Amino acid sequence: MLMHNPPHPSEIIRELCIEPLELTVTDAAKALGVSRNTLSKVLNGHANVSPEMAIRLFVSI
Repeated sequence: MLMHNPPHPSEIIRELCIEPLELTVTDAAKALGVSRNTLSKVLNGHANVSPEMAIRLFVSI
């Protein structure tokens, strides 16, 4: 049986938000009100999107 491997949310965030707006990680982190380190971990797939981060991302759209 083949297992479905969905993309990490960071791929979607990067493709739909960061790249089209030509934002740096630092600029995006400032806009979201989080540290650069926190956003970097999420974008690099080393941390999951917390409920709080999901709300911050949704509100910023």
